[in-house]
Amino acid sequence: MFGWEFPPYISGGLGTACYGMTKGLAANGVEVLFVMPSASGDEDQSAVSIINASDVPVDTVSTSVEDFLDKVRFVHIHSNMVPYVDPQAFSDMVDEERKRQVKSFSVSHGQKYKFSGKYGANLMEEVARYAMVGATIALQHKDEFDVIHAHDWLTYLAGVAAKELTGKPLVVHVHATSFDRSSDDRIDTRVYDIERKGMEGADKVIAVSELTRNIVINRYGIAPDKVVAVHNAVDFSGRTNIQVERGVRDKVVTFLGRITFQKGPEYFIEAAAKVLKRCGNVRFVMAGSGDMLNRCIRHVARLGISDRFHFTGFLRGADVQKMFALSDVYIMPSVSEPFGISPLEAMQTNVPTIISKQSGVAEVLKYAIKVDFWDVDAMADAIYGLLNYGAMADMAARCGYDEVNTLKWNNAAYKIKKVYESVIK
Repeated sequence: MFGWEFPPYISGGLGTACYGMTKGLAANGVEVLFVMPSASGDEDQSAVSIINASDVPVDTVSTSVEDFLDKVRFVHIHSNMVPYVDPQAFSDMVDEERKRQVKSFSVSHGQKYKFSGKYGANLMEEVARYAMVGATIALQHKDEFDVIHAHDWLTYLAGVAAKELTGKPLVVHVHATSFDRSSDDRIDTRVYDIERKGMEGADKVIAVSELTRNIVINRYGIAPDKVVAVHNAVDFSGRTNIQVERGVRDKVVTFLGRITFQKGPEYFIEAAAKVLKRCGNVRFVMAGSGDMLNRCIRHVARLGISDRFHFTGFLRGADVQKMFALSDVYIMPSVSEPFGISPLEAMQTNVPTIISKQSGVAEVLKYAIKVDFWDVDAMADAIYGLLNYGAMADMAARCGYDEVNTLKWNNAAYKIKKVYESVIK
């Protein structure tokens, strides 16, 4: 299994999902070798064996570099968007780049790459290098696995390289697509191409919701019978009832997630301003980090609600649980959410929850209030109702807890195991 992150050090829901999924697979009798770019050494390996790609030298990829590059069928070119170049000149440029890459790869042959495992400026370079190291790891462990499982576009090239060199079947797991991360006219075509390459090269594609499955079929042209929807779940192990002491008497409404376009933070801010016009004993918390953070801070200031709005920065581990314990309402107003694990975690902590209808998790939850992400009036009404009508909040908390208690990773992993069995010849 190729992943990009694993608890305790995570940047979002992908690492959390991989953790719960691998534990569920272990409970279903599946042994998992989990490969990640940069392991810290303190990951929970009770259900998996973690392989740190930063510790693996690239020395068993193939008999020759040219042979390897031909087999995996991708060449890492920094950019092919060069203006005013005729076809012949472009062809020559690509050939020169290939020669440069072969030379560069030869020099580093037998060396280790120290991956950051982050989402920084050199992400594309790390994704390409991860494919090279992933191919080495696949060959080293060829006799130890039956199927390759790659999570999200960051690991698809590693999955494809492993399949090409070992002949083992490949399953790719779509946790999000380019169309979830940005609007249609602003998608990163490099990422889209990797996503499509991974989906086309896979024997089966697992989508985290029917919403995502439809995107995979309609936007990437993948055959419907190749794509299976398996909803995510929530991990109940290790959860404790955290007791927290509030510094204020006010009610608390929380947004917890990346502060990016996809998550709809500005709709949360607009709804907060509407609620504050109707009741003053409430505070709003935006927990997370992202490229829209400064913009959101300015938005709050323009609306004149800064004294009722708090930005915590990115939270992880126990701090996430403390934040839920402090909350009276949790809201996920995502513009596009393939699934969304955080509402399950909130409901697991007895927090009444509001989610957007444009989320995959809306397919499995009955006791979360659902609104359109753009309907800030409905969002404000839902927040106001949960804050001011005790019976409504109690029912949402009680029934929501019972509901998420049935969404176990063991059940999701059983379906994933069936996908594995379908591709193993």
